Amino acid sequence: MRERRWETRGPMTFTQVLAVGERLAALGLKPAVAAKDVICYVEEWSVEAPEDFDSLDAWSTEDVTLVHVRDGWRGDFFLLAGAYHTTYLHYQNVGTYCSISHPWRIRERMKLHENRSMLWLGFRHAHSFLRVRLHTREVVTPGETRDDARREQWLDERRTAFLEAITTVGLPIETAIEKGQLVLRPNDPTVPFFCSWPDAFGPCQFEYNTSDAYEFLVPASQLAATYAPEPAGVRAYLTGFSDEALAEFARIEPVAHLAYRCSVHCPLDDLPEIRSAIEPDGRLYATLCEFQTQELIPDGDEASAIIGVVGSRTGFGIEARLNKAPLKEDLMAGWLERLIGEPLVYAPLPAFV
Repeated sequence: MRERRWETRGPMTFTQVLAVGERLAALGLKPAVAAKDVICYVEEWSVEAPEDFDSLDAWSTEDVTLVHVRDGWRGDFFLLAGAYHTTYLHYQNVGTYCSISHPWRIRERMKLHENRSMLWLGFRHAHSFLRVRLHTREVVTPGETRDDARREQWLDERRTAFLEAITTVGLPIETAIEKGQLVLRPNDPTVPFFCSWPDAFGPCQFEYNTSDAYEFLVPASQLAATYAPEPAGVRAYLTGFSDEALAEFARIEPVAHLAYRCSVHCPLDDLPEIRSAIEPDGRLYATLCEFQTQELIPDGDEASAIIGVVGSRTGFGIEARLNKAPLKEDLMAGWLERLIGEPLVYAPLPAFV
């Protein structure tokens, strides 16, 4: 689900982060304390080699994914995806996952959506998938009505954008407007088909699955070709593979920059150690407190709020994420700043990382 997000403007010490937890507790909420076990999500942790992951051996980890990052790439997506697919076939298992992302471009001029969108070509055991995601210029979360005056424009743009992808790839998917939202459905109802990333106007992403591991290699390349001649940021995501398999993936040309993402189970008080372990590029996220906003503003609209800890090379910070705005727009930032006790800036998360 799309979320609205704010974060603190400047770096904080971890002691200041814990003080925010104490402030929330004083308001009657139940934040995590220093010794409480939390799930810490790690992203963009640059490494020289896969074995560098061993620096997190002191903690329990899961969802470990090695990411091959190629920035400013101008190659042939069909050849690159084919190389990953060939290697994947040598090492596929029930727990293995491989996908390759590439931007694509919406040709029709958009006002509410970014023209730059993203696709993922993926391989799982016994099937493959094509995932297509749109990126909106602003986040209007499910249930919000603040942009209803432009609802028709939102729906027309989104339908046009998805139809470009569907037509380019040649997928048997129908689009419709039902009850003020865009609806996507495959012509064959037995096909595994998933829509996600919803906002007030419908899904921003669909995923079409097939049992034919080769079916989407050419269509995905045709969609990726809409981004030419601009250089592309391309990523490959590898989960569940042996060291031998990762070594073979690493031989795919051109050589990629390596980064990890994972989740770490740890006491909240261990976040400074984890931040040190994933320097200089890694980022971490952990939940400090979750609550329903009507606990604090009973006259406001009901919304779910998450106050989280973020960490990077610059230090720590606090983020606030809401599934919708419980107050009028001109009141939101001030209420959150009084809640957290720090100045905030509106900062939605990027759509494609």
